[in-house]
Amino acid sequence: MKNTTMKKLTKEQKDKLLHDKLNRETARLPWAELQRHFAAGTVIEVAAGLDLIAVAMQFANDDKAALAPEIEAQRIGRVSDAHAQAWLEQQALLWTVVVAPFVLVQAAA
Repeated sequence: MKNTTMKKLTKEQKDKLLHDKLNRETARLPWAELQRHFAAGTVIEVAAGLDLIAVAMQFANDDKAALAPEIEAQRIGRVSDAHAQAWLEQQALLWTVVVAPFVLVQAAA
């Protein structure tokens, strides 16, 4: 029944549901708790100034056209070893949201 209900929703309604879901699932986590995901190569950094939830929605919707300019500008990308080490030393807290298989992170302001 749930699938039938979802099919009747407009794109805007589906986007709102996804936005709300991702927003609820966003949390601040210490970098130390994310290291195993980093080791697996699944941690994606989202630059400050970008909307973490909007980027997560683009990942969830596989919106390559929207992501490409930000990736090219290096505002979205895999976390570097140097950055990971710095966050570990700083005991950084990061905003985090999972869009499987990725873990999107953003430095807390």
